Amino acid sequence: MMAVAAAQKNREMFAIKKSYSIENGYPSRRRSLVDDARFETLVVKQTKQTVLEEARNKANDDSLEDCILQAQEHIPAEQNVELQDEQANLENLPLDEEYVAVEEDVEFESVEQQQSQEPEGERQPTKNDYGLTEDEILLANAASESPEAEAAMQSAALVVRLKEGISSLGRILKAIETFHGAVQHVESRQSRVEGVDHDVLIKLDMTRGNLLQLIRSLRQSGSFSSMNLMADNNLNVKAPWFPKHASELDNCNHLMTKYEPDLDMNHPGFADKVYRQRRKEIAEIAFAYKYGDPIPYIEYSDVEVKTWRSVFRTVQDLAPKHACAEYRAAFQKLQDEQIFVDNRLPQLQEMSDFLRKNTGFSLRPAAGLLTARDFLASLAFRIFQSTQYVRHVNSPYHTPEPDSIHELLGHMPLLADPSFAQFSQEIGLASLGASDEEIEKLSTVYWFTVEFGLCKEHGQIKAYGAGLLSSYGELLHAISDKCEHRAFEPASTAVQPYQDQEYQPIYYVAESFEDAKDKFRRWVSTMSRPFEVRFNPHTERVEVLDSVDKLETLVHQMNTEILHLTNAISKLRRPF
Repeated sequence: MMAVAAAQKNREMFAIKKSYSIENGYPSRRRSLVDDARFETLVVKQTKQTVLEEARNKANDDSLEDCILQAQEHIPAEQNVELQDEQANLENLPLDEEYVAVEEDVEFESVEQQQSQEPEGERQPTKNDYGLTEDEILLANAASESPEAEAAMQSAALVVRLKEGISSLGRILKAIETFHGAVQHVESRQSRVEGVDHDVLIKLDMTRGNLLQLIRSLRQSGSFSSMNLMADNNLNVKAPWFPKHASELDNCNHLMTKYEPDLDMNHPGFADKVYRQRRKEIAEIAFAYKYGDPIPYIEYSDVEVKTWRSVFRTVQDLAPKHACAEYRAAFQKLQDEQIFVDNRLPQLQEMSDFLRKNTGFSLRPAAGLLTARDFLASLAFRIFQSTQYVRHVNSPYHTPEPDSIHELLGHMPLLADPSFAQFSQEIGLASLGASDEEIEKLSTVYWFTVEFGLCKEHGQIKAYGAGLLSSYGELLHAISDKCEHRAFEPASTAVQPYQDQEYQPIYYVAESFEDAKDKFRRWVSTMSRPFEVRFNPHTERVEVLDSVDKLETLVHQMNTEILHLTNAISKLRRPF
């Protein structure tokens, strides 16, 4: 269990652990999911680089003798003499031909691709730097948790560049034997790097403690241009921690606190002490919420109901002409069930019950705008994190931050549509374990679709984005000839700069929801995440499809579903 805890800790090493705000260097007056993702990426990179440099500097203070002494402490006494002799003769050992296997470049190609994706500042130090790379730091932290964790077996892959020819390989293999490692695969080829004779890929199994000592010892040799630990199971920072069960969303509530009424004098509520206090009270209710709790009831004031009524009636007038058919159908259903009425704000609990009945989505309260990673992760579980506070009465038709009116009128109707709910969940599933850069791209796609998306309907342009349907000024702008309409293509949409200070100059138009989902699936398949996930609605758990047993179970389930469908078709085809 301690080893599992160590791996969990390492995966979370570079995660954002606090909210970011103006005092933390977030200079923006307007909140947006995409901007949050970009700022989050920048801060994570800076934090990560600081941690790596500190670890490397500490490692550089360790001498070779210290490394050998540390290694000896964890090797039986009768083997210490052998270790000292082998280390002293490391440079003079002959080539052991039986270990060499010159094969195709396939495995080298995959390793080099992984290596090329690492930021420049995180790559292998020079031969005079006896510090650790990013993966080695994670390995070292896991090994330091306990004696059991240090003695745990680790599968790893080393890529070594040999300056003095293939004869140097024998020294490496002998050193692996000295540190009691088991070689699983060796592959060599002529190097493509100038000044390097051969590249060698070595896959091995070894205890974590001995693996670290092996790496440090080999770096002392002048025979190698560089050496990288390229892979080690369950310890890779490139696959960040993500929630596996809906209950773990309790840990996904990091807020982006820019454009708060307490911090920004341009906020409509900045000078309104009563409004600011009200916001704090509702935020505290959301912070106290835990998985399984009923959603707290909010007693809205007459002023808040007045603000709701003003916006609701405007949307009610504009939606029949400018909103997509799916939005109009769900809006009417919400009116028929007396959830959408103009004399009171809907409560999140009754809205959550409505969504669960129609598409399996549910709601949980949020204190404000979440970080992009946390917000998108909740969608994977068909959970939408919604604010409960209301925009200031002095600015009823526009708010630069999400509020309950934006959530209720903008997002909820379409989350009641099965096709749109499926699309939203697929965006969330794609975000789990994604890199920071991919989170930014996913956030941008979300911005131009779920928030500001347009679609075609009988030859006319209709709105389905929540930011449009809850802000009538931008809605009218989006369907006018004052902006540019482009066909929705996720690859280009994901890198398109956006506008958050004024109306968007560019909007993306989908042929239909089904067309958007199909294009999105194909684009997600090109992401670098090395695994696939699926959501199990029965357990509310996200499952990583990383074993044959899991895949076989899934295939059996799919076969059963196909059998039911086939039987249903056969029965429908029978004569009465």
